[in-house]
Amino acid sequence: MTTVAEVVGATLAGLGATHVFGVVGSGNFHVTNALVAHGVRFVATRHEGGAATAADAFARVSRQVGVVSVHQGCGLTNAMTGLAEAAKSRTPLVVLAAEPAASALRSNFRVDQDALAVAVGASSERVHSAATAVVDTVRAWRLALTQRRTVVLNLPLDVQAAPAEPVEPPAATRITPPRASDEAVTELAALLADAQRPVFIAGRGALDAKETLQELAARSGALLATSAVARGLFAGDPWSLDVSGGFATPLAAELIAGADVVVAWGASLNMWTTRHGALLADAATIVQVDLDPAALGGHHRIDLGVTGDAAATARAVLDVPPATGDSRFPVVPGEKAGYRTADVLERIVAAGRWRDVSYDDDGDATHIDPRTLSIALDDLIPRERVVAVDSGNFMGYPSTYLSVPDHRGFCFTQAFQSIGLGLASALGAALAAPDRVPVAACGDGGFLMSIAELETVRRLGLGLLIVVYNDEAYGAEVHHFGPHGHPLTTVVFPETDLAAIARGYGCAAVTVRHPGDLAPVAEWLAGPRAVPMLVDAKVAAGRPSWWLEEAFRGH
Repeated sequence: MTTVAEVVGATLAGLGATHVFGVVGSGNFHVTNALVAHGVRFVATRHEGGAATAADAFARVSRQVGVVSVHQGCGLTNAMTGLAEAAKSRTPLVVLAAEPAASALRSNFRVDQDALAVAVGASSERVHSAATAVVDTVRAWRLALTQRRTVVLNLPLDVQAAPAEPVEPPAATRITPPRASDEAVTELAALLADAQRPVFIAGRGALDAKETLQELAARSGALLATSAVARGLFAGDPWSLDVSGGFATPLAAELIAGADVVVAWGASLNMWTTRHGALLADAATIVQVDLDPAALGGHHRIDLGVTGDAAATARAVLDVPPATGDSRFPVVPGEKAGYRTADVLERIVAAGRWRDVSYDDDGDATHIDPRTLSIALDDLIPRERVVAVDSGNFMGYPSTYLSVPDHRGFCFTQAFQSIGLGLASALGAALAAPDRVPVAACGDGGFLMSIAELETVRRLGLGLLIVVYNDEAYGAEVHHFGPHGHPLTTVVFPETDLAAIARGYGCAAVTVRHPGDLAPVAEWLAGPRAVPMLVDAKVAAGRPSWWLEEAFRGH
């Protein structure tokens, strides 16, 4: 007998699911096995929070819909922090959540699963019956895919067990993303034609628009930058400033602040991307292009809001013919000088990376400067890498000093600002990009919070490099409250031998206090990388990171 659980699994496999992350209990046992039976790889994590985060990272790096499978009630509540991050990041994710039968009013597992999903910004759907199982599943999948939503698909136990007829899922529907109106396109084209120092800032909504934006930037003389989550999109472009905002180099901040027109393509212009608004000049004309009309002007004032897909809108602007006798855009497509002068290019080449900015090394006999550590690692790790970064005081160092080959090389789960997501993010990213060296950059607090997934990484045989920036504290709180004389005993911890713990999990490990201590990492990187390598870096922690200082000033 075929059941609804089996139909749901077969339907998701038919729609294109390739991986499902989760922790199996009695409620999601059958649907998970149905997915596996139809060729979907199941990745068993040690905690549902890790499953949700790994699926989120997998979806970001692979550009597929992520799938999570959890038990009813407590399985879903365990996953909520990861789901909140995914929902805030608009990650396309389908969460298969078992649910008590409607008649099981006294079930220990009964919670309001609809309310839980909605509370963190996710959507809630349900498989209602055997007759609607395929339609309900397809609806949840399409909502995740077309609207970039995290969708909790509730699976009542009695419905799961009901007999059902196998039904082929409907063929995929091709949806053309909308471009902006002709009026908005013409106005934006005119602004770029008149701009003397334009800058493009591309965000998550522009990840499919790289080549079009590069062509339009060349036509209009614009410099290129990204929000933090889109870092790497313009890697290798000589006119790229890398990241805008708190992670911007001094040169990038200067050039962005000097722009007379700034166009945000699929970027929200939040406080991190604009340094609380201080990065964009008051006199600059600010344009925001986004699919979601509600996003326009949501974080920063704008002079022109354009509703439309970034790639389609940029292509439409390129297609605007110049007015007769108008020399602002060449009749034959070519490059307008704009901000792209020889002097600017020379400055980008000389000081376009953080490692080009001089600093006083804070290392001592027992601690390594996190900048020195990051630069040394950047030189060791092969360029084809994917870097996942946890949250905390340390996060700016790997986010700026570790280069990435493209936007698929950087996984930045920071929309919810939760620590403890880095290790599971790297797990999901590693499975999405098996041809690259995966790197997890964590603080000691976030790593210890999520350490159960170290067993998952080891069990899966992932050659993951885990770098722990270990300051033996919750560093952000130390630097936030310490200068004001507050006691810090609640956020400072005794020294922990993380390398010894990692060896207990079956990993290779090394404690690093000086650059020379990284020699075992170089040997491990040379191959075969059969087990994960943990670097317990005892970092100098005498001052807050520069980006955190800026954030505190903003508050």
